[in-house]
Amino acid sequence: MHTHPALHLPWRVLVGTVGTVVILAGVVMLVVPGPGIASILLGLLIISTEFHWAHRLLRPARVWARRGEKWALRTKDQLLERRRERRAARAARRGRTAPPD
Repeated sequence: MHTHPALHLPWRVLVGTVGTVVILAGVVMLVVPGPGIASILLGLLIISTEFHWAHRLLRPARVWARRGEKWALRTKDQLLERRRERRAARAARRGRTAPPD
């Protein structure tokens, strides 16, 4: 689409329209039940494929998502470590070695 000059503008209009509709649906879903914030971010993601200003708006969301991912991995590792420690403690109380994970 980007290489053909006659289709470039209609493509941008189509992407902008679809993204705007998804964003508006997300705004409505903030009031009624539904994934409002996710829909708004999805609409911005769609628009950001063609417009740089939308790409810049998504930067904080990307940082937030990376922080959330790191937190989730850290929490998972801590949970698994506590589970291993509890199993080892139970096995030690029973007088045998802990089963391998």
